[in-house]
Amino acid sequence: MPSPDAAAVDVSIVVPVRNEAGNVAPLIAEISAALDGRWRYEIIYVNDGSTDATPQRLAEIMKARANLRRIDHAISSGQSAAVRTGVRAACGVIVATLDGDGQNDPAFLPELIAAIQNGDGRIGLAAGQRIGRKATGFKKMQSRVANSVRNAILRDGTRDTGCGLKAFRRDVFLIMPYFDGLHRFLPALVRREGYDIAYVDVIDRPRHSGVSNYGFFDRLWIGIMDLVGVWWLIRRKKPTPVATEVTSHG
Repeated sequence: MPSPDAAAVDVSIVVPVRNEAGNVAPLIAEISAALDGRWRYEIIYVNDGSTDATPQRLAEIMKARANLRRIDHAISSGQSAAVRTGVRAACGVIVATLDGDGQNDPAFLPELIAAIQNGDGRIGLAAGQRIGRKATGFKKMQSRVANSVRNAILRDGTRDTGCGLKAFRRDVFLIMPYFDGLHRFLPALVRREGYDIAYVDVIDRPRHSGVSNYGFFDRLWIGIMDLVGVWWLIRRKKPTPVATEVTSHG
């Protein structure tokens, strides 16, 4: 549930995190540098069953930072579940997400958030598109294949759905059907709801420390099943009827 200070927040930054103790403090400092003085914002870290010192690092920083919130998953439930937990708890009308490993540069958050604000209600999602991706050759190839297959089937017009840097309207996110893997299909599902998408090129960075905890289509067969499921949802979507209220007089 949103905090009692919901009226004082315009933007919520949601960071799903698992075993990223060494990356917590540097990333929070970068988020603050990017947003301070621009928006009234909160930072929500969803600690997805970390077994390292991530909870302790967050607790230390929370003592000095009133706009930092922490939500714990008792056991790791995956990136989509962590994002959804953060969005449901968010106070902001606009929610932005980024990965907790430091590879997503918070300097791009203002452009993503502004794309939603300036969209006149038409833009449901502003999606980061990575340039100069810092990953192994195998992982780059894996992403290219997955993105090509997804785009061919869903025709979502997005070259990179694996980028954690995104901004979206909270109400739009919450009306979408939830499933494990949702975060990989946001462009197609946002279009399904009748909204447009803005794209922002972002520069990828090496992670600050640690090793990868979340991966893109790590579970290949589940990813394929998700793709088929999203294709079915899009095919089954019916246009929203135009309703006109008829009143009688006399």
